Amino acid sequence: MLFNSIQFLVFFPIVTILYFMLPHALRWALLLTASCIFYMAYIPYYILILAFTICVDYIAGISIENASGNRKKLFLVLSLLSNISILAYFKYFNFLNDNLIALGHFMHQPIGFRHLLVLLPIGLSFHTFQAMSYNIEVYRGHQKAERHFGIFSLYVMFFPQLVAGPIERPQNLLHQFREKHFFHYGRVKDGLKLMLWGFFKKIVIADRLANYVDQIYNHPDAYHGLPVIIATVFFAFQIYCDFSGYSDIAIGAAQVLGFRLMDNFNRPYFSSSISEFWKRWHISLSTWFRDYFYISLGGNRVTIPRWYFNLFLTFLVSGLWHGANWTFIVWGGLNGLYMIIESSMKPIKNKLPRFLKYKVLNVLFTFILINFSWIFFRASSLKNASVVIRNMFHFSDGGLKWAIFDPYDFWICVASIAFMEWIHYLERHNKMRHFFNDRPLWIRWGMYTFLIWAIWIFGVFGAREFIYFVF
Repeated sequence: MLFNSIQFLVFFPIVTILYFMLPHALRWALLLTASCIFYMAYIPYYILILAFTICVDYIAGISIENASGNRKKLFLVLSLLSNISILAYFKYFNFLNDNLIALGHFMHQPIGFRHLLVLLPIGLSFHTFQAMSYNIEVYRGHQKAERHFGIFSLYVMFFPQLVAGPIERPQNLLHQFREKHFFHYGRVKDGLKLMLWGFFKKIVIADRLANYVDQIYNHPDAYHGLPVIIATVFFAFQIYCDFSGYSDIAIGAAQVLGFRLMDNFNRPYFSSSISEFWKRWHISLSTWFRDYFYISLGGNRVTIPRWYFNLFLTFLVSGLWHGANWTFIVWGGLNGLYMIIESSMKPIKNKLPRFLKYKVLNVLFTFILINFSWIFFRASSLKNASVVIRNMFHFSDGGLKWAIFDPYDFWICVASIAFMEWIHYLERHNKMRHFFNDRPLWIRWGMYTFLIWAIWIFGVFGAREFIYFVF
C-alpha cells in the first residue's frame, strides 16, 4: 500500500481510531494485523518470506541469549546467514548470475544458471537489516531477547516504517510496543504536520521532478548541455524529496499513534563536507553500517591504509545494498573515494586560502560532488551514466531541446524547491513541526492551508511508487 494513495488515506484513520478505542492489551494485535494488510497490498504471498525470517530471527534471538561461547556466536552466524541468503536470492542472484555468464562468454565457457523470474519483495533490504540489528544487539548484550512472538513480529513489520525505514534498533522501538499510548492532541497534531510536509515533498516536488528526470535519463543520447545538468540537479532534489518524504510520513504516522522513530534526514544539502553529508543523509542506514560493519572492520582504530580500506569497503557494500547493479557499486565506491580524499586533505585544510573556507563555497562544492555521484545512482547502466556525463559538457544549439521544459511546470519545480529550502533554513534551530507551535493561530493555519492547497493544485497524482521501494 502506497502512502500517496487513496487506500492509505482510508486505511490510516481507521487504524488510528481503532487503536485508541481498543484496550491496551489488544493494540499490538491490531497493529500487527494492520501491518500484514499493509504489506499484503503489494504481493500477498510474499508475506510468507517475511514470516519465515521473523520465525528464524525470533528463535535465533532466544537461542543467542541462552547460549554462551562458541554456541552463542554460532547462533548469531546462522541467523545472519539466513537473512543474507534470502536477500541474496531475491536481490542479487540474477545480478551475480549475469556477471558469471558474461565471464563465461569472455572465457568461451558455458558458465551460469537460468535467470530467476521473481520479483524483489518490497522493502526486503529494510526489514532484513532491522531484523539483523536485533540479533546483533542480543548477541552484544545490549538487548534482551523478545519472548512475545507477536511483539517481535510487530518490531519487524510495524507498517509505518516497514517498506523503506527508518531502520530502527530494538533498544528504541521494541519497548514502545508495551507502553500505553493515550490520545494526545499536541502529539497527534505534530505527527499530522510532519505527514503533511512529507506528502508535499513527495507529491508536489519529487513526482513533478520525476517527469523531467525520467525523460532525459531514459534517453541520454537525445539531450546535451544544460537540460542534462538541470535534470541531474533535479534528480538530487527528487531523490531527497521522495525518500525524506517517505520518512516524514512514516515518522509522522508513528507519532500520531504514540511511537517515536529516529530521524532519517537532517537537511543534508546544507552539509559543508562529504562526511557531514553522510551524517545527515539516510541516518538510520549510515549508522547501521557504521555500528555493525565499519566498526567491526576496525573503524579508524587501525593504520591509516587499513582505515582508508575500511571506509572504502563500507561505502562499496552500502552501494551494493542499494541495488544489484554496477551503477550502485560505482556510486558507493565514488562516495568512499570522496571520504578518503577528504580525510587525507585534513592536514592541509588550514593552509588553504581564506575564501576557500567560506561555508557557502564548501556547501556548494559538497553539493556538486554529491550531485555528480547521483548520476551513477540514477542511470540504468554504466554506459548510460557515461553518456550522461559526456553529454552534460557538450553544448550545442541542436542539443538543447528546451521543449522538454514546460515553463509552467519548470517554474513550479524551482519555486517548490526554493520554498522547501527556505523551510530547511528556518529549521536550523528547530524542527519544522515544532517551529510554528509558538506562532499566532493565523500563521499556523495559514501554513497548513497553503500546504494542502499546494498539494491539491500542484501535486502530481497517480500513486507513483517511492524510489526506495525497490531496495
